[in-house]
Amino acid sequence: MRKDVTQPSPAELRGVFGANLRQLGDKASSISALCRDLGINRTQFNRYLAGESFPRPDVLHRICRFFNVDARILLEPVDQIEDNRQGLLHHPYIADFIGGGLERHIPEDEFPSGFYRFTRAAFTDADRYIVGLVKISRRDNLTVLRGYEPKEALAMLDLPTDPTTREFRGVAMPQAEGFALLVSRRDSLTTSFNYLSRISAIGKFYWVGYTLRTTPENPTGRRAARLIYEYLGRDTHQILATARMAGYVHEDALSPFHRRQLRVGEPFA
Repeated sequence: MRKDVTQPSPAELRGVFGANLRQLGDKASSISALCRDLGINRTQFNRYLAGESFPRPDVLHRICRFFNVDARILLEPVDQIEDNRQGLLHHPYIADFIGGGLERHIPEDEFPSGFYRFTRAAFTDADRYIVGLVKISRRDNLTVLRGYEPKEALAMLDLPTDPTTREFRGVAMPQAEGFALLVSRRDSLTTSFNYLSRISAIGKFYWVGYTLRTTPENPTGRRAARLIYEYLGRDTHQILATARMAGYVHEDALSPFHRRQLRVGEPFA
């Protein structure tokens, strides 16, 4: 015999949604201002708060986007939903400080999805540079990054050189005049911090800045280096050409524009 499971009634669900909406709207300067921001009629909004009505799907989507929640606000108390959010940066102590930057949407026209060629000075070799390929994409309102370390870089550390070990991923956060990228390999205890800002160049899209790695000071290596990203989009020819040359290269293999932006020969300040 199938066990009887009590299901919440429509009235109970409307009550949950109304309570959630009241809690989410507590920080608004006024209900009227909140209704204007949401584009919802004040009378209809009051019916939501009172548990008398559910929003249409398009209105629910608008509410969820505005408060950065999901459709579970129809079913579960918002405190439980927020407690279930995983990860260090969503801890209540820092969520509005560091974690808040991750929730800000980065428009496509400011940092478009697609493939990028990047170049920087090598951290472990004073005479060479790293050329690599990364892919920027959007996932769950985040701007994320994926790429692979050169095999030689891991071999020098006596680490496996299989694709799983070489893979790195990261996430972008908007900054006042550019973007910050936090990047790490899987289960790694080191992270790199990248800062990029867009520059003007005829017919091309470039972002320049610097990268820092979280390692102790070493007189024979670098912890900081200039960095350039060149947008390749989905140009198959350029993507494959970059993939073929990816890895350690000498200065003469760098493109003239990349060389100028990296200011080869000038110490990083």
